[in-house]
Amino acid sequence: MTMLASPNEAADPTTGFPQAVFGNSADGFAVARVADTEFAMLPSRDGRFYLASGWRIGRPMEQWTHADFYGHSGELANEVAFRAKVMENAEHQREKRALRRREIRTMANTPWGPSQAATLYAEDVVFHSTAGHGGIHLSATRNRMVHPMLRGTILASGESREKDRRAFEQRHAGDWIVVSAITSNHEKGMVEVVATMGGRRGPGTEERRFLVPSEEYRSGPFGFVIDEDRHWIYSGPSSFLGWAR
Repeated sequence: MTMLASPNEAADPTTGFPQAVFGNSADGFAVARVADTEFAMLPSRDGRFYLASGWRIGRPMEQWTHADFYGHSGELANEVAFRAKVMENAEHQREKRALRRREIRTMANTPWGPSQAATLYAEDVVFHSTAGHGGIHLSATRNRMVHPMLRGTILASGESREKDRRAFEQRHAGDWIVVSAITSNHEKGMVEVVATMGGRRGPGTEERRFLVPSEEYRSGPFGFVIDEDRHWIYSGPSSFLGWAR
């Protein structure tokens, strides 16, 4: 693992903050930099302003443009509020530096997928950011030091929505699950639904239409499962806009 050097590590020698530098962009809006993070006070459509951020833009402030920034981190009343937000971030970064965490470069594969960024919290304790989730990885030595009271409890059904969702998907992988529904204008008392195998979505996924009695149809937390013995495959006129009749 290799430590990553930051191009903007300068700190105010008086306060210990990462130094906040303010200026104006090429478009004329207020901008600032704190270490590797850039901020902008961008106008919104209703004449107000909001806080946006950037990352290691690498050019002088006067060359920054709207396209360098992303996200919406809250509304700003004026430039005073913008400066206050920037200084708040500088304080936050100072507190993080006091913890002596460091970014590292690693090609690790984690339980959550390939690591896209990693932060060394302490020896043998690494936080990984991944596309889907991310989490903290402990070495075998560190893992043995974890108190038994802190280890995961096996959650029962109903105690974890994510675990329940995975169980539902596994149990019904071979069933037709509703992905869209509408009250039928052609079959009284029925709901016209579109279902796919296992509830899958995306190009090339086979779709089928069914009719379900209105009093029976309830989508549930993870979708309605078609009972092929009772719910009819439907090929008649559709109430869905754009569905071929």
